[in-house]
Amino acid sequence: MNELDLEAAPAAPLAEILRPKTLDDVVGQAQLFGPQGRLRLMLAHGSLGSIIFWGPPGTGKTTIARLLADAADMAFEPISAVFDGVGELRKVFDRAAQRRLQGQRTLLFVDEVHRFNKAQQDGLLPRVEDGTVTLVGATTENPSFALNGALLSRAQVLVLDRLDRAALEAILSRLEAHIGRDLPIDDDARTALLGMADGDGRYLLNMASLLVEMPATKSLDSRGLAELVAGRAPAFDRAGDQHYNLMSALHKTLRSSDADAGLYWLARMLAGGEDPHYILRRLTRFATEDIGLAEPEAQPRALAAWQAYERLGSPEGDLAIAGLVIYLATAPKSNATYKAFKVATKAAAQTGSLSPPAHILNAPTKLMKQLGYGADYAYDHDDPDGFSGQNCFPDGMGRQVFYHPVERGYEREIAKRLAYWDRLRASKQPVLEAGEKTDEG
Repeated sequence: MNELDLEAAPAAPLAEILRPKTLDDVVGQAQLFGPQGRLRLMLAHGSLGSIIFWGPPGTGKTTIARLLADAADMAFEPISAVFDGVGELRKVFDRAAQRRLQGQRTLLFVDEVHRFNKAQQDGLLPRVEDGTVTLVGATTENPSFALNGALLSRAQVLVLDRLDRAALEAILSRLEAHIGRDLPIDDDARTALLGMADGDGRYLLNMASLLVEMPATKSLDSRGLAELVAGRAPAFDRAGDQHYNLMSALHKTLRSSDADAGLYWLARMLAGGEDPHYILRRLTRFATEDIGLAEPEAQPRALAAWQAYERLGSPEGDLAIAGLVIYLATAPKSNATYKAFKVATKAAAQTGSLSPPAHILNAPTKLMKQLGYGADYAYDHDDPDGFSGQNCFPDGMGRQVFYHPVERGYEREIAKRLAYWDRLRASKQPVLEAGEKTDEG
């Protein structure tokens, strides 16, 4: 590791002073810079192409781009998609074209590249394709949704991981080597400080800068640290990937019947500022989609928890959501209703506008009676079994089986009833036309 730049201006932020000076100084991205890391191999083979860095804040996207330019002996041209537009891009392309004539390549770094609109992203393509620049873009948003397909097809997407505890600890050790002493915090406070950083190295150094100014003789515990440093909510963007990722994690955790993990993901979402009404809407959907009739009380319980939250609000109403998460996780699961309706919807689209059989239609007028509406209708309550077995599908369609209950929860009882009615139907209609009953489930 190179010595740190101790000559940096005192006014510079610690995050700038301690910025890695070589690729070997980068921490927490072994998948890119380990012995078989993608970027390490690209540089070794002299095949550094256009790249999109996707990762959370404070993971080193800008720093890595700068170091790549140094390692590949390329000119580094940084711009921001937030502040710079087409005019600045043209200037960069002009400078890059001049360097190319002199045999030097240019690395164009576009920070927050997802903030470029479609036209701006398209404007990058010709200069990337003809080799005027090698593009390195940085984004915190999912490139699949945030970037044009044409741009994605010309660049590799490399994922930067949020910094783990070991990487954050390495950054603190680097800081302490720079100031020549340990930070004035005990072990518990140090652990709390790493947790507050939540994988963001830049944020960690910004918090640590407050400790650097403290007298070395004073040592803070975790409570003292909390008073000095405002706590940080976990990374969460209600309009971005985390909004969908954490909800997906909660949904699949409940499907796996893991109540404890479900409570964890719920707590993560609430701590990050997710709208509880959105969570409750998704939990109600889960009750109908993944539990269904295996536990008929699931949907009413979900609606009751929703109503309880609306009356109580946060934080008291959060317990209603937590109770619902536990209930849904521990309930028997079935997606039989979901699957049945999906197949029925497909059948409805394929069969078009077939009329119901005449015998189950009302006949309020004389003409309708003459047309046979209601003729031979069997009133099920008059049947000794309370079940007529009459056909209710359109004439000529044939009987379909969409719903297949599972052998779990209440659906076990439903399966018994359906089997009983199937036997009665067969006994009341002993002669069935060939092919009348088909199974589309």
